[in-house]
Amino acid sequence: MASILRVNTLTDASSNNSTPMATINQGTAKAWINFTGISTTAARDSFNVSGLTDGGTGNTTVALSSNMSNTNYTGSWYQNGSTGSAKTSFNNDYGGGFGDRATNSVGVFSYSNTQFDAFFNDLILFGDSA
Repeated sequence: MASILRVNTLTDASSNNSTPMATINQGTAKAWINFTGISTTAARDSFNVSGLTDGGTGNTTVALSSNMSNTNYTGSWYQNGSTGSAKTSFNNDYGGGFGDRATNSVGVFSYSNTQFDAFFNDLILFGDSA
C-alpha cells in the first residue's frame, strides 16, 4: 500500500528554519533531457519529456509531457560543439541556444561555423508548471 505525505512547511529539527513547500517546488527542474543529435535524434535519459523532433541539421524540438504555465520559463542548454564523443571533441567554438518557446515544447539549435548535429545535448528547464 502506498503512503502519502502531505505537508505545507518543512522545518528543521530545532524548529529554527522552515521552508514552504511552494518554495521547494518552485526551485526544482520541471524538465530535463540528455540526448544525441547524431544520426537518429534520441534521448539517453529524461524527465517530463515526451519526445524529440529532428527539425533538420542542428535543430531539435523537445516536447514536454506536462506543460509549463507560460512561455517565460528559463533554463540552460549545453551542446559539446562537435559530432564526436571523446573528451577531445569538446571545444569552445560553438553557439546556439533556445529557439521557439511554447508551453508544451522548446526548440534548441546547435551552431559552430554552420548548423550541425551535436553528440552531447543537455537541456534543463525551470519555471511554473501548468
